[in-house]
Amino acid sequence: MSTLRIYNSFSRKKQIFYPITPGKVGLYVCGITAYDYCHLGHARLMIVFDIVQRWLRINNYDVTYVRNITDIDDKIIACAKKNNESIKTLTSRFIKAAQEDSLLLHIQPPDYQPCATNYIPQILKMIEKLIFNGLAYQNNNGKINGDVNYSVRNFLNYGKLSGRLISSNFNKINEKNNFKKDPLDFALWKVSKNNDPYEIRWNSKWGAGRPGWHIECSAMSCYLLGSHFDIHGGGQDLKFPHHENEIAQSEGAYKHKFVNYWMHSGFVKINNKKMSKSFGNFCTIRDLLKKYNPEVIRFFILRSHYRSTINYSEIYLNYAKKSLIRLYLAIKDIPKINYKKIIDLNEPHAKRFIIAMNDDFNTPVAISILFDLANIINKNKSIKMAKQLRGLGNWLGLLEYSSDEFLKNNIYTERKKNVNYSENDIKLKIYFRSEARKRKNFLEADKIRQELVNNGIILEDMPNGKTEWRRI
Repeated sequence: MSTLRIYNSFSRKKQIFYPITPGKVGLYVCGITAYDYCHLGHARLMIVFDIVQRWLRINNYDVTYVRNITDIDDKIIACAKKNNESIKTLTSRFIKAAQEDSLLLHIQPPDYQPCATNYIPQILKMIEKLIFNGLAYQNNNGKINGDVNYSVRNFLNYGKLSGRLISSNFNKINEKNNFKKDPLDFALWKVSKNNDPYEIRWNSKWGAGRPGWHIECSAMSCYLLGSHFDIHGGGQDLKFPHHENEIAQSEGAYKHKFVNYWMHSGFVKINNKKMSKSFGNFCTIRDLLKKYNPEVIRFFILRSHYRSTINYSEIYLNYAKKSLIRLYLAIKDIPKINYKKIIDLNEPHAKRFIIAMNDDFNTPVAISILFDLANIINKNKSIKMAKQLRGLGNWLGLLEYSSDEFLKNNIYTERKKNVNYSENDIKLKIYFRSEARKRKNFLEADKIRQELVNNGIILEDMPNGKTEWRRI
């Protein structure tokens, strides 16, 4: 196989991947905050790093993949109070929903899905280390109990991941002071308020309370993968301050490098604005699954490079559906068999596919190679190439249905009219399509093909140049 190269957000360039321990990879990804259903932005994050862990395993690495769950923070507390339910009831419901959604999207479960509330002892231990190392302090304002804050200015080179220097950050911190020594400092331990529910109070030497969000990930990742591991991933929006603070905490506690490669997936936007629960402009995975097959959503996401921005539109999702139909038509004579282990790695398309994926997980190029294979299959009806197509698609978590199942459920949902075309009508449509192709008016040709597909008529271009048709 070719050499795997990963774009490292820290160095801002692609680098050859060298694991800390030969043959093994530690991968940590910041997961969901469990107070609502997952939206398309969450789907992208989970699918992107599902591809990363799949490809690392295909490259024969022994991967330990951790994707955490935040089950305690301000948003969760506010939502539970609003719903008049316990925090455990709220988070359990949405954790279960997220796991159900991810399985439908062919996302393989991580090796560990730690919840923050199960790692309070590890969090407290890390806070003690930071205090001992002169990087954290209790803000008790003369009282016995008080929040513990991280002293940002005491950590050398704070801002080295995001490139946001302390001088530029100073005026951008709007958090209430809460007796902090510096507005830049952030909370490691939040002492409970009088009206806080009992279930979010854990005992500590600084007073009963709960952890800050940033320390949760540092404690869980270091405990499960060690204080120095290979890859840390998350959404682009987490680079600052969350991941910046994780570096400060973990390197401040253990006094050595935290992570070798940082990976960040791009935003999903609606009308050029980031999709977010905070903005109220999101569509849940569950709502999308009512309209689209899970593979359509997965294909839509993988058609763009993971670092790029995706603009959500039903037009693009419908295009993804039609594109998948083309691939499934090409393998319609190949049964649903797992070809992952018998892919011909020396076949030219497979070689190109591997090169693309080893170039920072370039799924758009990999998918274009699938269509190159489909074109060959449509011309010469090669069973070998059809097996290769299904196998390479399986590597991406695609083409995992039987063709009959996918085509039946998706071609029929494409129908907008129920025109009862006669045989002569169909032949005339085929003639018009052929003439359009001769004129290189492929848009018109595709429009005619889709019109027939919408009404249950499939066209097959044969090697001899003729076009055959059949009803489904």
